[in-house]
Amino acid sequence: MFVCVTVSVGCDDGRPVLVEASGRVLLQGQGVTAGSVTFHPDSGNEFQGDSPSSQLQLDGSFRMKTFPWGEGVAVGRYRATLSAQLAARLGLPEYADPAKSPLQLEVTLEGLRGYVIELPGAAGGQSGPTGKP
Repeated sequence: MFVCVTVSVGCDDGRPVLVEASGRVLLQGQGVTAGSVTFHPDSGNEFQGDSPSSQLQLDGSFRMKTFPWGEGVAVGRYRATLSAQLAARLGLPEYADPAKSPLQLEVTLEGLRGYVIELPGAAGGQSGPTGKP
């Protein structure tokens, strides 16, 4: 009985259920670094707290965290953005604006592992971003 009460109290503390969300940001097949990626929750998402974010590592990889809850993101739809400095450096200012970024994704209860965000680049001849699990 005591365990059930403790569990039910833990469920009602306002914490979202978090699942893993990780991947890489690439430009012309190379990891993008010196910046960050942020997931902005869609207006229909149940959890509307802080937007999960992650610094990009040297290989362009990211592992999302939701402050103050910890590693992972709440289940739902998101629009991803790059940090303003990174987007400007890459000549992709719309990728820093949650209202204009073309990077849309959905996180399910299974999480989002190995998600690849391939950015368009002049030399690469790509016309837009692709998100690949």
